[in-house]
Amino acid sequence: MVDNKKILVTGSSRGIGREIALYLAKNGFDIDVHYVGNQSKAQETADEIKVLGRNAEILKFDIKNREECASVLSDRFYYGIVLNAGIAKDNVFPVLEGDEWDEVIDTNLTGFYNVLKPLVMPMISNRIKGRIVTMSSVAALSGNRGQVNYSASKAGIIGATKSLALELAKRGITVNCVAPGVIDTDMIKDVPLDEVKKLIPMKRLGQTREVASLVNYLMSEDASYITGQVISVNGGLYL
Repeated sequence: MVDNKKILVTGSSRGIGREIALYLAKNGFDIDVHYVGNQSKAQETADEIKVLGRNAEILKFDIKNREECASVLSDRFYYGIVLNAGIAKDNVFPVLEGDEWDEVIDTNLTGFYNVLKPLVMPMISNRIKGRIVTMSSVAALSGNRGQVNYSASKAGIIGATKSLALELAKRGITVNCVAPGVIDTDMIKDVPLDEVKKLIPMKRLGQTREVASLVNYLMSEDASYITGQVISVNGGLYL
């Protein structure tokens, strides 16, 4: 257990982000629950965190809006930050529209800068030996049909994570990346799962708790010498 350690989890109203927020709360962290569109789901997450005996606050901002991120986050500091929020707009490249490219890059990759820029210096100034965990994807490591935009954004996160890890290592702040494979969430509701499972050596989908447990470890004191790493939770997919 830990005391007085607050973590921001972006995109924590549902899916993997919600599971991460709850898992961290169960392990003693207070959580800032972030959402952009679904306040009721964010409130549900926050209420569950409070039932677990931890503090929870709800924050609303669009991670692709730099000014909005700065306005909400500039007076806050955290022990940990989990950059989970992201979107996908899949299409094969020959018919990929410009707005489909721009929105995915602006949200997933530029969102990295928009969220972390107001938060890193306060972490340094307060001498917090904190934790930053970013969320990439197996698509960034191996590519995926119909996801040129998504793969590009998630590969960019890997490069940014590694570089930031080098910059912050002397401060005792770790920066690591989790790259999930096919996880059982609403995001894959239109995926032909029977065909996908054939490609996964473990022949099953990943569960959100399996991602959340890794994030929890990376937030722990035991992970203080791990930084700049990309760890995939994928059941052996595309190894």
